[in-house]
Amino acid sequence: MLMYMSNSPLSNGSTPRHSVSVAGAVVRDDGRLLAIRRADNGTWEPPGGVLELAETPDEGVRREVLEETGIHVEVDQLTGVYKNVAAGVVALVFRCKPSGGKEHLSEEVTAVRWLTPEEVSGWMSEVYAIRLLDALDDSGPHVRSHDGQRLLTAR
Repeated sequence: MLMYMSNSPLSNGSTPRHSVSVAGAVVRDDGRLLAIRRADNGTWEPPGGVLELAETPDEGVRREVLEETGIHVEVDQLTGVYKNVAAGVVALVFRCKPSGGKEHLSEEVTAVRWLTPEEVSGWMSEVYAIRLLDALDDSGPHVRSHDGQRLLTAR
């Protein structure tokens, strides 16, 4: 029998809970990175979303990238873990390679683009740009925290 302590995040008490999301840092052979413009707020971000309960992180990345962009991917490796301390969201970012499909838009996405690293830095807020730029750096995985707007720590 599995029992939970009353101070466990799984209890019904007032302990904060976290959400886990996944994102794909999809890198083409020419070094360009896949990005989406969100329909709800107009920001540029890597494709991704909340990990569903019954799926593995790899499955979640493949599903989210395909749903949001129309691109099939092969998941390579975990490149970073990012925590939004204000929202309680932990994001797992995986470097991926495109393996087929064709870009499309959806209810969630108003644009899909392949950006250079310089464009990533210019078009995205630092909390999203760093996720793609970290994926180009083989010294990871990187572990970072942010408040939704600015990075708080770097490693």
